Amino acid sequence: MTWMRKALVSVFQYPVKWLVKAHSIPVNVESELGIDRTKPIVYLLMTNSITDQLALRMSTQSLGLPSPTEPLTLAGREYPSTLFLRNSKPLMRSKAKDTGIEEVFTDLFHLHRDNLDLDLQVVPVFITWGRAPSTGNPGLSDLITDNATPSWLRKLFIVLFLGRDNFINYSKAVSARVMANQHGSDQRIAHKLVRVASTHFQRKRKGMTGPTLLERQELNNSLLGSDSVRKAISDESKNKKISHEEAKQRAQGYITEIAGDYREGLIRVGDRVLGRIWNKIYNGISVGHADRIRELAANGHEIVYVPCHRSHMDYLLLTYVIYHEGMVTPHIAAGINLNFWPFGKIFRRAGAFFLRRSFAGNKLYTAVFREYLELLFNKGYSVKYYPEGGRSRTGRLIPPKTGMLAMTIQAMVKGVNRPVSIVPVYIGYENVMEVKSYLNELKGSKKQKESNWQIFSAIKKLKNYGHGYVNFGEPIQLNQFLENKVPDWRDCREDDADKKPTWLTPAVNELANNVMTNINTAAALNGMALTSLCLLSSKTQTMSERELEQALQDFMHLFNEVPYSADATIPDVSARTLLDQTLQLNRFDVQEDDFGKLISPQPKSAVYLTYYRNNILHLFALPGLVMASVFANKGTTKDALLRLVAALYPLLQRELFLYMTQDEALAYTDKLITAMLDKGLLRTLDGNVYPPQTQSKQFHSAWLLSRCMQETFQRYAVVLTMLDREKVISRSKLEKASRKVAERLSALYGLSSPEFYDKNVLSSFITALKENHWIDTAEDGSMKYSEECEALREDVMALVWPEMTQHLENVVLSHEH
Repeated sequence: MTWMRKALVSVFQYPVKWLVKAHSIPVNVESELGIDRTKPIVYLLMTNSITDQLALRMSTQSLGLPSPTEPLTLAGREYPSTLFLRNSKPLMRSKAKDTGIEEVFTDLFHLHRDNLDLDLQVVPVFITWGRAPSTGNPGLSDLITDNATPSWLRKLFIVLFLGRDNFINYSKAVSARVMANQHGSDQRIAHKLVRVASTHFQRKRKGMTGPTLLERQELNNSLLGSDSVRKAISDESKNKKISHEEAKQRAQGYITEIAGDYREGLIRVGDRVLGRIWNKIYNGISVGHADRIRELAANGHEIVYVPCHRSHMDYLLLTYVIYHEGMVTPHIAAGINLNFWPFGKIFRRAGAFFLRRSFAGNKLYTAVFREYLELLFNKGYSVKYYPEGGRSRTGRLIPPKTGMLAMTIQAMVKGVNRPVSIVPVYIGYENVMEVKSYLNELKGSKKQKESNWQIFSAIKKLKNYGHGYVNFGEPIQLNQFLENKVPDWRDCREDDADKKPTWLTPAVNELANNVMTNINTAAALNGMALTSLCLLSSKTQTMSERELEQALQDFMHLFNEVPYSADATIPDVSARTLLDQTLQLNRFDVQEDDFGKLISPQPKSAVYLTYYRNNILHLFALPGLVMASVFANKGTTKDALLRLVAALYPLLQRELFLYMTQDEALAYTDKLITAMLDKGLLRTLDGNVYPPQTQSKQFHSAWLLSRCMQETFQRYAVVLTMLDREKVISRSKLEKASRKVAERLSALYGLSSPEFYDKNVLSSFITALKENHWIDTAEDGSMKYSEECEALREDVMALVWPEMTQHLENVVLSHEH
């Protein structure tokens, strides 16, 4: 570093420290990027900028990495620790001088050939100020828009106005040793590295800022000029007997109703506001597997985020997380119910585009919406939509609506230029602000219309919400999915692109199911969900603090030993800490007597805990089934357990969106049994498997585990018993009768779960019975009880509490009379 640069670094370091807030992406550079702190590092930056270098120094200090301003000593020689692809644009000249980077790399590679034990890490670092995409019509605001090589005067304005929005985006380390060992001269290898780095930085910029913004006139011209919309306008004119101009005006109205109006400035303001809100209401936001989306963006993929939908907070939380993970925020499909003044306009400028709940039969609206979605994909915008179609009222995943997924596939078939990846996202909360209204709706109350009052009322209540969780699931590469499912899908491009191919519906249905299972595969265990599951499984819904802590510990140990999946996350704290954090949410009643603390749901709030339990219930499906059978039979064989899992797993799989195949589920069950024996949750004697001894400290945990799936088995028993009594019954009558019986049993036993008699859950189980051939179908379409169904009923009834079995028989008998 020259004396002049050292002087400038010394002069500028204090203003930069005051003006700049550096956001490091990712935070854990070792595990995600493979950067080794013990090896020498040279940082590779896009632009030779002192402020960039100082911002990088702030970041490396917080991450514990070597300083980018101190010289690097290699084999007794000093080298700069930061290299630059380009110099800043001169203020008075048109062209900047060359940085000489190829000569430096050539020298470094030569040094590696002479020193075989040397291995320098080259770490590309993309530094951006603000995240503004380029615009079609440049204006005065572009003065503070970061570009590749701004002049020092422009950089001054950028730092002044965007210093708090500085992002330091690290990339995977490149081994200079590996590069030096490649064939070719050192000069040629250095030239190749610089060329690849330049392309890499261009992709980084696009991944963080997105494509050029669409001007409104360009948007209108693109949509109204498309073949499908022009045809729909013509059809609208003929069918509705209106003029062509009037039909065109309707199409224009639909564009205005649907289209987003993205403004990066609003995103920056929103980031400030949301940062304060999250700090006020959450103890933290845990993000899992974000490296996946960064890798997709680096490889040039079109990213479609498909999260589960728990709360209106999802819109904000996921966008906030994506922004802070260094990705461009997506355009978001939002229900038209959210387009109310003034928030509709705010949402639209944050990237929301609006869709009606149903537009079946309105061909013009359908054409406009589909063409708009295709335009977003073709222009390179990432998109987010909710496959469930609405917020879950029970905490379970809702069977998906397939319309948006179908449009995504059709857009790709018509010709999206980039590979398209669907990214399932699991979102979880320790507190959902709408949970009370959800349960009122399940009991028959009318859904409240969204309004300004509702939003302000919700904001007032925002406090002490614990942790939020965002886990990015395994991406589904759409091209690869179609290659496997429909090898000749590209042939549709040669036919009528707007015509629905015969393979579309089954392909979309399979894709939708894969999306939902990938969401559940990335579930996040948390204190609120685990505590809710334990208390609701307890007979009195009250547990001692010691028993509850032991249960949390046993369950976390079990899932650490035999993880549900590689993507599911488990709290990285002790059971004691987790319980303390959960009780601090003030959602439980804690009383103390001479023997210690007793923990229970707050008065009349047990039903609310079902929502949080249902977020993670699918993780407990197989452990709960195993333990229920062991307790019900007072001991059994391992083979009998595996036979039971083979019988019931397909039903549980469909209802709870479990990702394993039946063979994988059996192998997982085998591992579970081994781990349960090892952890003391089961014991073995004479080749049989038994519950723990009652004096064992694991006994209560095992007992809770045996009860956690009880309501599911009881619901199965209701449907199967109705089938047994009727022998032949129509589907609608079976659903109606089963719901009435389930409601009666719920009243008799005070069951807390509204989904116990939810028609959608019952319908899903009946569909699973048909798909797995447990029941026969009569000529008129009625359901017929079969011998296989009888065998299944016997298995299920053996798992249900004896008192429930007796009441179930009595209720059905009285129903017959």
